[in-house]
Amino acid sequence: MKNPNGYGSVFKLSGKRRKQYGARVTIGWEINEKTGKVKQKYKTIGYYKSRPEAMIALADYNKDPYDIDSKRITFAEIYELWSKDKFREKPVTRGYKSGFNLSESLHRMKFIDIRKSHMQAIIDNMDKSHSTKSITKTLYGQLFKFALENDITDKNYANFVTLPKDNTESDREPFSDIQIEKLWNSLESQENTDMALIMIYTGLRPGELILIENENINLTERYMSGGIKTDAGIDRIIPINKKILPLIEKRMDKNNKYLFVNSRKNKITYNSFRKDRWKPLMKTLTMEHKAHDCRHTFATLMDNAGANKLSIKKIMGHSSQDITDKVYTHKNINELLKAVDLI
Repeated sequence: MKNPNGYGSVFKLSGKRRKQYGARVTIGWEINEKTGKVKQKYKTIGYYKSRPEAMIALADYNKDPYDIDSKRITFAEIYELWSKDKFREKPVTRGYKSGFNLSESLHRMKFIDIRKSHMQAIIDNMDKSHSTKSITKTLYGQLFKFALENDITDKNYANFVTLPKDNTESDREPFSDIQIEKLWNSLESQENTDMALIMIYTGLRPGELILIENENINLTERYMSGGIKTDAGIDRIIPINKKILPLIEKRMDKNNKYLFVNSRKNKITYNSFRKDRWKPLMKTLTMEHKAHDCRHTFATLMDNAGANKLSIKKIMGHSSQDITDKVYTHKNINELLKAVDLI
């Protein structure tokens, strides 16, 4: 019986050898630029004394390729497999990509050879912010968790990696009441003022705001879903404050996928948001704020208004031991609305 496409094949080696049969699988294709012919790229599983042994090995590989490759799979290959599994419908977040790139010395290492000392050295010698070090450590934990789930390793060495004390002083400054009032008064005269106000009243990160899709906005029940970065923050429910409901409704266009789009009706890139929208807005209004200050402002306003601490964590996508699932009922959506309407 012929094997299905992608299953692999058994081949016999020339000459006199103790193990004459090999088993291999196709891992890709390459095109000869001169001839235009397509050629298969193979990965050899192993060599065996007989054809039946090679067939058994090939069958075992197709049952669980991770098990066969566990002793030689690299850090970079684990990252690739984990990325495809975790981010099936969305791209890998910038933080994880950065953590991976900063771990270049691990890329070609066999994953089963990686120990706490290897990861700790990268963290300790990294000339980056505390948040970058933190997301890199989180990445290590995610990769080891994935490896454990697939029987590639039997111990999570990432659990033993420690972060240095965060001695950096926060430069995030919330918008003052006067500045928030100035934003409201500039809605009609200054383009993109609504972006700032929507972030201030939702706690959305700039990178989250530009990914909000119109189909995920419920104007009637006053909430939208979105968010990135952490497990608690991804696709969370974000209540819409009554004050910004008209701003969101005005921005929505059924012909566009995203709430905020560029001149071509496509998604705005983060660099474009910062360079073409945020910086000009701050310059015109004579303010010196980073876009992330809007999120800090939201947290400050909510805390000053006496909003429930758990509600603040849920809205902002912060992890909490009290948040055990992502299922929202009408009851707790209403609780989030009550909390956000306090500001």
